[in-house]
Amino acid sequence: MDGPDEQTDGPAGLTARDRAVLDLEGRQWPSPGVKERAIRERLGMSPVLYYQQLNALLDDARALAHAPNTVNRLRRARDARRGRP
Repeated sequence: MDGPDEQTDGPAGLTARDRAVLDLEGRQWPSPGVKERAIRERLGMSPVLYYQQLNALLDDARALAHAPNTVNRLRRARDARRGRP
């Protein structure tokens, strides 16, 4: 049986944790340290795990449906780092 973080609900079909990761990433943060603390406190995960999960979500159409501005912004940044137009 799935735990609470693994249950999917809502129109996007993402887990509660997936939605929380996308929602947290969509916020503005005054500094990286504040964001990392929020990741630990609100999501109960390390920043490394957070960014791994976030990167995986960038290629998920359900994530795009849930947070199009955030996903498209992060895709553009990723593509720029990889040297893609």
